[in-house]
Amino acid sequence: MSRLSRIILIIAVSALSLLSAPGFAAEVLRVSAIPDESPTELFRKFKPLGEHLEKELGMKIEWTPVTDYAAVVEGLAAGKIDLAWLGGFTFVQARLKTGNAIPVAQRVEDEKFTSKFIVPANSDVKDLQDLKGKTFAFGSVSSTSGHLMPRYFLQQAGINPDQDFKRVAFSGAHDATVAWVASGKAEAGVLNASVWDKLLESGKVDPKQVKVIATTPPYYDYNWTVRGDLDPALVKKITAVFLNLDPADPAHKAILELQRATRFIPTKPENYKGIENAARSAGLLK
Repeated sequence: MSRLSRIILIIAVSALSLLSAPGFAAEVLRVSAIPDESPTELFRKFKPLGEHLEKELGMKIEWTPVTDYAAVVEGLAAGKIDLAWLGGFTFVQARLKTGNAIPVAQRVEDEKFTSKFIVPANSDVKDLQDLKGKTFAFGSVSSTSGHLMPRYFLQQAGINPDQDFKRVAFSGAHDATVAWVASGKAEAGVLNASVWDKLLESGKVDPKQVKVIATTPPYYDYNWTVRGDLDPALVKKITAVFLNLDPADPAHKAILELQRATRFIPTKPENYKGIENAARSAGLLK
């Protein structure tokens, strides 16, 4: 073998070694999301967006489902997830855990997000104060719109869920909370307004079975976040893909509708400081 051939071989082997190194994600972008809805629904919503990302970035997109909210945070921290759909509280947790998680885009709707308090349609509950003594369902413990912010606003209204409710339970997901209230498993519950609207539109919730008694004040919520040590050039490209989704383009509009977004806009860590403060106030962060 000639000296030139040996040099070329060494370069090729080095390149292959680099590509196979742990955490190297130049060819594959690993994407996940907090499991705030059923796994099938999450994948249905993500599939067209994943195909669009793959086309625009020129990379393979690998969907990584998780069983709970904490797994997404741990995945980002361990370098096993590159891009994740997070709630506001989960983003705060990821930022504190990693020190450098970067929120790249949020929906316009996430600037003023709300949660809905629900009860069975035949319930005598008329307002938040009437919830005292009832069994109550939150979503996931780590959910911004299904637990943290509703808990915070309940406390602001003078209600301590752990003392004033007969029993507190966690359904694990927003659609599950509605099912619990509709079936009588819980006498009241709370979920994010976007999922509530979607369930109504799709006919998956019957307004003759469940009704809304109160809506929280607005707060920042969901965003797409990348791990902080991702290549800055790739972060810039990912951000551009979200910000360039145009509702005037039929293909883009279909993606946005599945994401329940008018469009995506830039965001920054400071937007979620209020959620961090609420989490500390509620005793969910030490």
